[in-house]
Amino acid sequence: MIADLSTIPPSSDWDNEAGRTLSPETVTWLDGQFGSMTTEEMLAWAWLRFGRGAAIGTSFQSAGILMIDLARKNGFDFPVFTLDTGFLFPETLALKERLEKFYDFKIESLVSDISVEKQEEINGPALWARDPDLCCTTRKILPLRDKLRDLDCWITGLRRQQSPSRAGIGMIELFRFSEAPAKDIVKLNPVANWSREEVWTYVRGNHLPYNALHNTGYRSIGCTHCTRQASGADDRAGRWAGSAKVECGIHTFMEPHRP
Repeated sequence: MIADLSTIPPSSDWDNEAGRTLSPETVTWLDGQFGSMTTEEMLAWAWLRFGRGAAIGTSFQSAGILMIDLARKNGFDFPVFTLDTGFLFPETLALKERLEKFYDFKIESLVSDISVEKQEEINGPALWARDPDLCCTTRKILPLRDKLRDLDCWITGLRRQQSPSRAGIGMIELFRFSEAPAKDIVKLNPVANWSREEVWTYVRGNHLPYNALHNTGYRSIGCTHCTRQASGADDRAGRWAGSAKVECGIHTFMEPHRP
């Protein structure tokens, strides 16, 4: 059942020709409303508001696969993209192909303008070990920034339970993308309040493809050099093990636009 979206108040901020611009005040109001809505209802809102100006970004964690499934089942034809750093596990690349066949659609791979070989020539070998922030900026943040330039809404698979750094995320957020020209980007986190157990119950119960590495002790799966098997409550404990780094930067490089 789709929520009644007629309760969204009129706003002078929705005055561009596509009707897509949202003010910080409206996003704050929507975040309160979305707390009682289902993931399907939030995706429906995004589809009605943005159409294909919204896109799902995924690294093929289980929550992202769940969200792709809900979107496809409800007829929300959002584009889907992923960041291919050049260092992904073979199992991750195989999963991308399986999902494309399973849903009969293409997933766009965003790649860095700098090849892995060129990066090593410029910065020396094993940049991920010496300066992981620079490596993530080159291979993730810059390609994502180029993609977001053409979008109005970025739909993510972030969950509050994943880690302390994500515990405070909203269901919907607004970020300053650029000052000149002025552009904000809406970030929608429709599975923010799902638990790990709920996600996996859905994925397995609906017989969805998932990364085979999850069966061998990997909880959160990123690049080969920076991902380890892990256990415990923190879903991201296996990322950048042994360092203080907890985020690659794609969810922190933009400034929040708050009232």
